[in-house]
Amino acid sequence: VQLQASGGGLVQAGGSLRLSCAASRRTTISNNGMGWFRQAPGKEREFVATISWKGQDTYYADAVKGRFTISRDNAKNTVYLQMISLKPEDTAVYYCAAGRMAYGSSESANYRYWGQGTLVTVSS
Repeated sequence: VQLQASGGGLVQAGGSLRLSCAASRRTTISNNGMGWFRQAPGKEREFVATISWKGQDTYYADAVKGRFTISRDNAKNTVYLQMISLKPEDTAVYYCAAGRMAYGSSESANYRYWGQGTLVTVSS
């Protein structure tokens, strides 16, 4: 499975962005739990959000709860991360990942396939 993350960019604090993660045409992620992770400069990668294979279950890191929303469109083989009320501390490279399982997970070890990352920069 190849994943392509997009939608990152430069935004002012309080602004919004929507990230997309599309799987390659020859594969499907409709049976996979999906997740978003991020890595800020000089920090370890951290969990952001996850969604189960049908989208019925979602889970968020405390730092983004209430501001970020993960969703998916299995017909389009795509997962989204809607981000609002962005803060400078949200600045990071954001990675999407496809899990080894159908449910969502906050553990990076449960993800088999990773996208290349998209940079989000939030200015103060």
